[in-house]
Amino acid sequence: MPKLEKYAQGTPSYAELVTPDQQSAKAFYASLFGWELEDVPMGDMGIYVTVSKDGAAVAGISGPMPGMEDHPAWWGVYLTVDDVDAVTAKVAAAGGRVDAEPFDVFDMGRMSSIADPTGARVNLWQPGTSIGTELANEPGTPIWNEVLTTDVDRATAFYADVLGVSWEAMGVEGAPPYTCLMVEGRPVGGAMALGPEMEGVPPHWNVYFNVESTDDTVARATELGGTVVAPAFDVPTVGRLAVLADPQGGMFCLMQNPD
Repeated sequence: MPKLEKYAQGTPSYAELVTPDQQSAKAFYASLFGWELEDVPMGDMGIYVTVSKDGAAVAGISGPMPGMEDHPAWWGVYLTVDDVDAVTAKVAAAGGRVDAEPFDVFDMGRMSSIADPTGARVNLWQPGTSIGTELANEPGTPIWNEVLTTDVDRATAFYADVLGVSWEAMGVEGAPPYTCLMVEGRPVGGAMALGPEMEGVPPHWNVYFNVESTDDTVARATELGGTVVAPAFDVPTVGRLAVLADPQGGMFCLMQNPD
């Protein structure tokens, strides 16, 4: 698949692991997904690990934020915007929260960190020299993102207001109700209610990585010290899924394409 060159506003465009132990995370994910890793010195901000496959950017691995050194790891999602200052300025009026006002990331882009009205955190990214993920929808790369929330209607209305996106209900037999994030007429992400089996889990954005075999990847992840949050299961027309946690607690999902 050729490198991606741009994303339309509202499209998930990057995934970033924030972890208290970058070295352990590097060993786990490199072995699990065949990632190519490079340490990039960031001055006072420590080291940032760039993740690639076949020379194309896939994701990133960051160290912990100051004061959160003991916080479990988590995967964060970035949504592309055309003007991060303008979009961020809409957040409070739409019921959301701005956690970090817009700032430049060298010449790579400009970003902010926000939370929707239900508490799910997400980053906004205005590209500079970096669009974010350059290779997706292949084994070992991101394939889907979704917001899990306590109030789907409230969350989806927020993103529609601030990003200008739309949402469409999608029914899958045997699966919970699901809503697709639509950009330029095509689904690029989703939203789903937190079920009773996820009691105590706060609203958040999920990252799915494509794999050739969900079962084999689950087995390999446990060998590497990961844990199974949700065992492999099939969703008709979608694929075979599973939810895992890395050794530092960072949760992520797997998606094997349907036969």
